[in-house]
Amino acid sequence: MTNVLPGPDGIFRCSWAVSAPEFPAYHDTEWGFPVVDDLRLFEKVCLEGFQSGLSWRTILVKRPAFRELFAGFDPSLVAAYGETDVARLLTDARIIRHRGKIEATINNAARALELIEERGSLAAYFWSFEPDPAEVPVPQTLTTSPTAIAMSKDLKKRGWRFVGPTTAFAFMQAMGLVNDHVEGCVTREAVRDARASFASPA
Repeated sequence: MTNVLPGPDGIFRCSWAVSAPEFPAYHDTEWGFPVVDDLRLFEKVCLEGFQSGLSWRTILVKRPAFRELFAGFDPSLVAAYGETDVARLLTDARIIRHRGKIEATINNAARALELIEERGSLAAYFWSFEPDPAEVPVPQTLTTSPTAIAMSKDLKKRGWRFVGPTTAFAFMQAMGLVNDHVEGCVTREAVRDARASFASPA
């Protein structure tokens, strides 16, 4: 499989980024850039859970509706959702109507508040799993990693749901804990520069 491919604009990106019209902008401006905002971190871990068994394109297209219906992924608001909210969400075709994933998101919001109380922020917690650069594999050759497995195990021990090792690794890729853009991709250097000037909150 070719690691990089040109898009309609002639720019070479990670090959997955040219497989759908919604991907280039997401790839160029979000995926892999380091994130410390707790709302974005919580949103992403939830959306990765919703993606389980589905394509990221499906989730990305529905992301605006997810943000609307899950109160901007503010864990203090989502944690207060009850059965009435679950029933409402299950009838809204704009999102993934999966009871287990919806209930997991509400549960995880409460668990997120506990983590914030303990660690000061979700960013401080998640970035504590940033791998040693020497241990980072060749980009896009693995679907999980030792640090992702450790994150998954710790989250599950804390009561989080839909946070398996593959989900944890996809979260790490997207939120910049690793730079998984391949060599030759236009965005790899931009992410490298962003990480170089980034101060980890862990």
